[in-house]
This record gives sequence, structure tokens and C-alpha cells, in this order.
Amino acid sequence: MPCTRVAPAETAIDSWGGGYRCLVNEAKTNNEAVYRAPIRARSVEAGTFEGARRCVERALVGTGEPLMTNPADLEAAILAASEQHGAKAGRMLSRFAGIPEGALVWTRTGEDEYRLGRVAGPWRYDDSDEALATGICQVRPADWLEDPFEFLVVPAAVTQTFARGGRNFQRIRDEECDRLTRDLWRATDGSGS
Repeated sequence: MPCTRVAPAETAIDSWGGGYRCLVNEAKTNNEAVYRAPIRARSVEAGTFEGARRCVERALVGTGEPLMTNPADLEAAILAASEQHGAKAGRMLSRFAGIPEGALVWTRTGEDEYRLGRVAGPWRYDDSDEALATGICQVRPADWLEDPFEFLVVPAAVTQTFARGGRNFQRIRDEECDRLTRDLWRATDGSGS
């Protein structure tokens, strides 16, 4: 059953007639929001920082999961993720793909190594051997600052979200974190924008 595109404000994967109906979120969220990106798949056990290191090295940001076949487009990927990894995986992929370009993202590439990046392009499926080895096949282009930040420099809300654990790519809902992260980005990349 093909995915059905619905109103922009809706995001869900619903059971329907023995299959799944994909509701792709096309609405843009605030591009000044800040996100936590552990860049770890649930279905593939790779080293804690392996997926994040690979993505930063290749100017990507990503999330799991690998699919049995390459999807033709995002809707097919959401449907396949839902069928192969559960409805939550489909919803998470839909949200990840809907994050606006320009949104800032934090990840960790080591115990005391935080990296700050900016989403720079649309979703695509990465079926390279390296992507499959880490399980991080759902990717988007990203601009990463060259140097990592240490724990003491990173906004407290960032370190707190990573300390809670988990593998979800999620928004950090903290106004001070949003402001401090934008200030770090502007001061470090030299663009002033």
C-alpha cells in the first residue's frame, strides 16, 4: 500500500487496513530550534560514537534505521521504516526529514567531545557499507564546526539531554540553550549570521 500525503500539519503513522498510512509532516518548524542528535541506530550495535564520527567526517547528520531495500523517496522510506522497525521509527524519520534547513544540531563524537552543526539539505537514504555498519542510513547534509567543544563550554541543557541517554533525535526545548547555541555558532563559524 502506498503512503498517502495529507494536510501539512499532520504527522503520524497510523495502522490502517492491515498496513500503514504515512502522514508526512511538510510543515516547517522554527529553524532557530536546537536539536540533540545521538546519531545511533536502535537495530545495529555500533560503538557509542561511531555513527556520529562518521557523519561529522562526511558532513552529514543522521538517524537510523537501515531498510531491506533502498526506498524510492521519503514516503517509501517512512512506510518501510514503519513496517520493518515499528510505527515509532516511521514517525521519527518523518520528524527528522521535516527539520528545516538551518536548524542547529548537537552531537557527541567522544566522552567530552561535543560537536555543533547546522542542517544543510534534504533527506536522503545512504546505503553505503559504512552507513549500514553503523545503522545510520537516514541522512541529511550538515555543516559542522571544525573544532569540538568541551563539556564546560556547552549549554547545560545540551549536556543534560545527552546525560539522560537514549538514541532519539530530538529538539532541546530550552530558550537559554537556543540563544547560547546560536551565539556559539555565530562566534565560531565567523559568519555572523
